[in-house]
Amino acid sequence: MDQKELLHFPKRALFVVNPVAGRKTIQKHLSDCVRALMDAGYLVTTMVTAERGEATQYAKTYGKFYDLVVCAGGDGTLNETVTGLAESHANVPVGYIPCGTTNDFSASHGLPKDIPGAMQGIVSEQRARYDVGCFADQYFVGVALFGAFSWMAYTTEQTKKNKLGYHAYVLDMRLEADGTTLEDDYLFGAVSNAYNLGGYLDLSATGVDLSDGILELVLVKAPRSLPELDQLLRAITAGDFTGHWLTLRHVKNMKVHNPPKLQWSLDGEKSGWYETVEIRALPGFLELQGGK
Repeated sequence: MDQKELLHFPKRALFVVNPVAGRKTIQKHLSDCVRALMDAGYLVTTMVTAERGEATQYAKTYGKFYDLVVCAGGDGTLNETVTGLAESHANVPVGYIPCGTTNDFSASHGLPKDIPGAMQGIVSEQRARYDVGCFADQYFVGVALFGAFSWMAYTTEQTKKNKLGYHAYVLDMRLEADGTTLEDDYLFGAVSNAYNLGGYLDLSATGVDLSDGILELVLVKAPRSLPELDQLLRAITAGDFTGHWLTLRHVKNMKVHNPPKLQWSLDGEKSGWYETVEIRALPGFLELQGGK
């Protein structure tokens, strides 16, 4: 950028940063990220989060005044940013720098895993639209989970990231998916727009399309004995959705009747309890800058 261009920034970018995401790697790259945006012609406003929910408030209050909103953090930070833009009805492209613990969204959407690579994709201004899930009055960009594995791979409190626990809940659930009722004892369930669920289930060969206006419903039945547990683990390992243990449905709309106190994980954030919740796909809702 020469001297004549130094004071001319034709575009504006809001840069929302979660400084403690993952291993705090964004802190070492922050100035380089800001400079990359400036060199691409953006006048940059940087806002740093200090607690959960602030990314939503920043995006909701200020996002509509910018040409681009970039967020750096984990999947939860991306969730908050998209939620804030949705709540303010702001039609603004989003850039995502993945630097959280799991970064499942970047893996599913083919984004670079390193911060410089992600930043290069954002300033290239290549854009793609992807579906988002609507969970009652909340949103998820990748996956909504309940049950045994939902808090093992995803947790919202940063101080607990290195103390992930396993809670094997057996849940009597009733779900209505595109007019079909499913009811059983389930160990785990997910509604997703992703190729992989927390590193446990690979959905890439099941016809998943991240931009088709359809979500994937995955249900894992609860085993009642050690031999049944062995059968279940074999099915999970093989990704076998044709047998008794794993159910996969491609759905547009569904209603879930939740047991008391059950909370879902929405991209790693607790949903709060809903006695009944409606879940649906929002086709092409997310315009991702740097997406493929």
